[in-house]
Amino acid sequence: MTIDYDHFAAVDMRVGRIIAVEDFPEARKPAWKLTIDFGDEIGEKRSSAQITNYAREELVGRRIVAVVNFPPRQIGPVRSEVLVLGASDEEGRVILLAPDTDVPLGARIH
Repeated sequence: MTIDYDHFAAVDMRVGRIIAVEDFPEARKPAWKLTIDFGDEIGEKRSSAQITNYAREELVGRRIVAVVNFPPRQIGPVRSEVLVLGASDEEGRVILLAPDTDVPLGARIH
């Protein structure tokens, strides 16, 4: 399927920093509950993410990329407000997408 630029531009992808990681024992598949800071304009948002190949200590403070304009989704007891982006490696682990320098929180992906 091919989309035009306007469709792509409608997806609001921003840089955030994971500020809290909580256990999510109620999840059907192993996952973490994340709190992510997207800076002053967007603020803090919550998400559920199946990224258990990362230890809690590896996630806290890490910059990530997430879609911030999808409607919230209820995942068990968690209201997931953003979609954290990643790519699957050859072993099926999700590898988080992130900027390779310290861009400002809330920076938009173009």
